[in-house]
Amino acid sequence: MIKVVAKHYVFSDKIEEVIELSKELVAATVKEEGCISYGMYQDVKDSTILTMLEEWESVEALKKHSESEHFKTLVPKMARFMEKPTEMNVYSKVI
Repeated sequence: MIKVVAKHYVFSDKIEEVIELSKELVAATVKEEGCISYGMYQDVKDSTILTMLEEWESVEALKKHSESEHFKTLVPKMARFMEKPTEMNVYSKVI
């Protein structure tokens, strides 16, 4: 199992647009084989930081997700509303 933390820095006037696109992305992604959990969270101190917290059965499942039609369609749309590049980290459990 792996976990992904994808931190997005959104322009303050585009938060709602990113949330709406994320709803569509989450709805499609949670149906994917290998997806354990997938959700968007908003920082309580800085509303412009939206973070996708993901849990996948394997790196292969994550790779398939990044190749899915909904990912390739929606993520570039979201990227237009980012103040700076997304920070993405992939983790495997060690303890």
